[in-house]
Amino acid sequence: MSVQLTVLGSGSSGNCAYLETAECRLLIDAGLSGRQIRQRLLGLGRAPETLTGILITHEHTDHTQALGVLAAKLGIPVYCNRLTGEAIAAQFPGRLNFRLFSTGSEFEVGDVRVETFSVPHDAHDPVGFVIRTVAGAVGFLTDLGHATKLVIERARAANILVLEANHDLHLLQADTRRPWSTKQRILSRHGHLSNHAAAEAAGQIASGRLRQLILAHLSADCNRPELARDAACQALHRAGASHVCVTTAAQHVLGPTVALTRPHAPPNESTPSRETPPAGQTPSQPAPAALC
Repeated sequence: MSVQLTVLGSGSSGNCAYLETAECRLLIDAGLSGRQIRQRLLGLGRAPETLTGILITHEHTDHTQALGVLAAKLGIPVYCNRLTGEAIAAQFPGRLNFRLFSTGSEFEVGDVRVETFSVPHDAHDPVGFVIRTVAGAVGFLTDLGHATKLVIERARAANILVLEANHDLHLLQADTRRPWSTKQRILSRHGHLSNHAAAEAAGQIASGRLRQLILAHLSADCNRPELARDAACQALHRAGASHVCVTTAAQHVLGPTVALTRPHAPPNESTPSRETPPAGQTPSQPAPAALC
């Protein structure tokens, strides 16, 4: 039995991922346009009409813009907390099928259990998710200004982790198109993670469980995929987690599908399908974290 995750698109303009299990087809955020989400799901042989639900981290439009088209029109349940729901309802006049949860609580959707926890970001009540399945756990940390102890603790359960690496500090400081007030917001403790901050968080989160790190929400103007990957790989190498495969999500391109497959034993361990270390790597000869 396997679980499949595909980042449909991620960046400053919109964020959306698709997770599929035996009983569920979920979107995590819906920040692309309805048309883009439909097209990218069709690229996977899926359609919005088959979705079980949409999990929302917070109300910013780069995470919610398709709700008025998809959720309202198709009646897809929207899972979010009360404050986020109120903010979304003010944005979209169409009637949405909200399924509200309390931040810090857990709830079930089909065959998955969704754990929620607070993250520091400049939204009403932003959350991170750890989605537990029979094959393993998938974590989502897409918008946060800094990684709190709670965030690190919860994310350590993930076998696959989607983690924000928004900007390179030097590129952001050199950007002439952003006013200083915007830069201050991005750099604040309720803004967005830099490559360095994301790398430090990844090093703290990394455990024997983590196998796949997907760096997301990269700024098109103030970051480069190779800069984000290099920072994360170096931090993971220092943490002794060279087994972790590091990739970056793109804004305009459908990402690769990553699978978790239920292991045979032991019963409480979860191993992703891509767990074979690079050729030549041994426990006594750690290699840099893999670039997949």
